[in-house]
Amino acid sequence: MPWRPPAVELKTAGQADKRNNSDYFVTMTDAADPNKAGLTGADDAAGLSALIARATRAGKGLPPVERWETAFCGDLDMEIRADGTWFYLGTPIGRAPLVQLFSTVLRKDADGKTYLVTPVEKVGIRVVDAPFVAVEMNAAGEGAAQAITLRTNVGDVVEVGPGHPLRFVDEPATGGLKPYVLVRGRLEALLARPVMYELVAHGEEIEIDGKVMFAVRSKGEVYPIMPAGELHRLSA
Repeated sequence: MPWRPPAVELKTAGQADKRNNSDYFVTMTDAADPNKAGLTGADDAAGLSALIARATRAGKGLPPVERWETAFCGDLDMEIRADGTWFYLGTPIGRAPLVQLFSTVLRKDADGKTYLVTPVEKVGIRVVDAPFVAVEMNAAGEGAAQAITLRTNVGDVVEVGPGHPLRFVDEPATGGLKPYVLVRGRLEALLARPVMYELVAHGEEIEIDGKVMFAVRSKGEVYPIMPAGELHRLSA
């Protein structure tokens, strides 16, 4: 029989559809009950997903994890590898719906660490590079009217621009650049290599502060990639 999340009980059912109301979220009884395991006590990915499913109502959009001030309950043996693969207890999580569920309660705090957060607890996880990977891109329009949309491996769709800027980081090991887009909060997605090549194909030379840069535009913003002279040198 396929696994299904257990039934939940709303605190006040009449207000449950109000996204900003605390009753929108379900009390995670397993974590509150000392006789039941919280996030750190779950011994498999399905158990974790059950706990998280009881913490947020599925199908109602992203929970407001940035507003949850919950107690730190230790680190979890969960890791997001550089290619976007999630591991739990040393084993890759092969079910995309589980990864997508976990991704909705991710939060990166000012301490630089990434956590799984619910209304009642917060646990640390390891992230090798970025928590997400941008795997698909679409560009519409040209010049200042250009808009670039990216899709991540966990289903986020963002338009590059105000609120979702691009940044480019030098990669000394290869001499290249690693591009990132801000998805939400402090969480970023690394652009997969094919997406990076596609992005560069929509770049142009733009004068910025008196210097000619190779850059890409989106939603009225300009994101410099490298000096145009450096690009010419690398292309020679």
